[in-house]
Amino acid sequence: MKTLAVIPARLGATRLPRKPLRLLAGRPLVVRVWERVSAMNVADRCVIATDSEEVAAAARANGADAVLTSSDHPSGTDRVAEVSRGREFKSFDAILNVQGDEPFISAEAVRGALGMLGATFHIGTAAVQATPAILDEPSVVKVVTADDGRALYFSRAAIPFLREPKDPADDQLLRQRVCQHIGVYCYTRDALAKWVALPPHPLERIERLEQLRPLAAGWAIGVAVIAGPLRRGIDTENDLARANSEWTIFSGEPA
Repeated sequence: MKTLAVIPARLGATRLPRKPLRLLAGRPLVVRVWERVSAMNVADRCVIATDSEEVAAAARANGADAVLTSSDHPSGTDRVAEVSRGREFKSFDAILNVQGDEPFISAEAVRGALGMLGATFHIGTAAVQATPAILDEPSVVKVVTADDGRALYFSRAAIPFLREPKDPADDQLLRQRVCQHIGVYCYTRDALAKWVALPPHPLERIERLEQLRPLAAGWAIGVAVIAGPLRRGIDTENDLARANSEWTIFSGEPA
C-alpha cells in the first residue's frame, strides 16, 4: 500500500509550552520526529501537520515537509484525517500517525503497526511488553489483547488486574500479559475517515483515550506487541533534558 506518514503537532501544549519548537540537539523537536520517521523508509511521504504558521515555518526551514491545518481539531487523529483529505494526498492507501513528541519511536513499533493492516484489521497500533510496575501509573496507557492480536481494551487503570497477588502462578501469568501502549497508529483511508465521523464515546471521555471511540463501536484494532525497552516520549522539562542527554547515543542507532 502507498503510505502517508503524518506527524500532528499542536503548539498549545500546557505541560511543556511550545513543545514542537523546543530544541532537541539543536533542532525543533517535531523536526527530529520527522527525521526519525523519514529515515525508517516505511512511508512514501512524511509530513508535519500543524495549526501554527510558526511551526510550519520552522519545519520547512529545517528541511521538513509541513502542512497547515485547522486550529479547531479536538485530537491529533482529526488533524491527520484533514491532511489525508487533501487533494495532493488522495492517492495514499494507508495513513500512518506518529505523535510529534516521540523522537525515540522505534522502527519496530512503526513497522509493527503498519504490518497489522490487512484483511482482519483496518487499524493497527503497537505496544511493548512491560513490567507490572506500570500498572500503578495512570499516565501510562495499558492495553490487553486477544490471542489474535485484537485489542480488548485500553486503559490508564491496572489491566490486567491481579486478583490473587499471593499466587506465584498468577503473578507469572500477569508478567506475560502487561503491555504498554505506544502512540502510533496506522489506518486504511476509509477506516480513518469513519473514525473521525464517529461521535465521541463516554469511555473515550472518561479515560481521555481517543482509541476507545472505534473500539467501543465494535471495530477491530490490531496490536503489534514488540519487545522492550521503551524510550519515553517528551511531555515535561525533565523529559526534554533527559532526551538531550541521551540523543548523541540514540542518534547513532539505525532507524
